Amino acid sequence: MSAKPIVAATDGSEESLRAVDWAAREAVLRGAPLRIVSAAALLPRMVSSQGHSQYQTVSDVIRSDSDVALSTAAGRAAQVAPDLLIDADHLDGAPDEAVTAAGNGALMLVVGSRGVGAFTAMVLGSVSRYAATHASSPVVVVRDEVSAVHRQVGIGISSQEGNEAALTFAFEEAALRQASLIAVHAWHTPQADMSRAGDQFTAEGRDFLETEASRQLEALLDEWRAKYPDVPVSQDVVHGHPGRTLAGLSARTDLLVLGRHAAHHGSGRVTHAVLNHAHGPVATVPVS
Repeated sequence: MSAKPIVAATDGSEESLRAVDWAAREAVLRGAPLRIVSAAALLPRMVSSQGHSQYQTVSDVIRSDSDVALSTAAGRAAQVAPDLLIDADHLDGAPDEAVTAAGNGALMLVVGSRGVGAFTAMVLGSVSRYAATHASSPVVVVRDEVSAVHRQVGIGISSQEGNEAALTFAFEEAALRQASLIAVHAWHTPQADMSRAGDQFTAEGRDFLETEASRQLEALLDEWRAKYPDVPVSQDVVHGHPGRTLAGLSARTDLLVLGRHAAHHGSGRVTHAVLNHAHGPVATVPVS
């Protein structure tokens, strides 16, 4: 059993409750406890009454909503996994930073793709995108209802360097699920460059690039095949927009894994595209 928890954030929305369901099943797979958190920020210029007023204030309502969100989420998790060790905590501070910090030291942080938003100041949709690009732990964003089981984990490979953490996470997930793994490298040449290069590049040049990329991907995966001999591995090199390609891949995998660099590197366009259009859970894993 792992001493590190899986952390799931909730704001009471159905999307966040589905994320809690997913996190509970993942905790059972990993033999880990589940910690459910809720961050309900006060609106600008709002001060908590801290019980000093005999009247119910807006801040009291927000705190009450957070209480309900936590209790409801804990109940859902207990239904999914009756023997699971579950803890529930309020978080203080700005929701995006508080939820992201809650994942520090955790096996993973699980969030929904959308939230209730509006007056309650628990906008999990914006929080999830912040966490997915800033957290020090792997972050899983759960989109829509997860029903079909594909027995396959996918991973997007953008280059030959800096993939170790993401590959470790993806292979561990595949091994836990007794699933296969597919690694996909998608490359895209802007149409303007294609027209300047001429027909020769679009045919012979593209074939050469795809062959070389396939060779490099095969070599990269050989080490991981040796580490995880029980995980069936396949690969694919696709000429197409990476975000669109990987979002499509998410429709036939139980989990799509993406490596991500520090947010200040400014290389998160593909990640944002996938998070916006994925058909299932997406894990972003911090890499060096």
